[in-house]
Amino acid sequence: MEYCLVYMTAGSHDEAVRIGHALVAEHLAACVNVLGPITSIFRWDGATQEDQEVAFLAKTRAEHVDALAARVQALHSYDCACAVALPIQGGHPPFLQWIGEETEVTPQN
Repeated sequence: MEYCLVYMTAGSHDEAVRIGHALVAEHLAACVNVLGPITSIFRWDGATQEDQEVAFLAKTRAEHVDALAARVQALHSYDCACAVALPIQGGHPPFLQWIGEETEVTPQN
């Protein structure tokens, strides 16, 4: 089984927590870590922007990444939510097994 970390950002801590709760409740993620405030510098609508955001990470199965990203977009206040997957190349086997067990239910979105 393949696992991923999904990196996401939100406009506020409350929004990240709300999305995280939904992802865990729907078995799209085994765990979501809300990391805290970051400064994001990016181009949007043809101009350089700088905003305060909150970064958060989800631990999930690779097969759930598309459904997780779609759910994040549906719950998010942004028109184009950040949700990018990074493969987990290894780790503590019991922890990886736990991710698999917690994301075993097929999402119904």
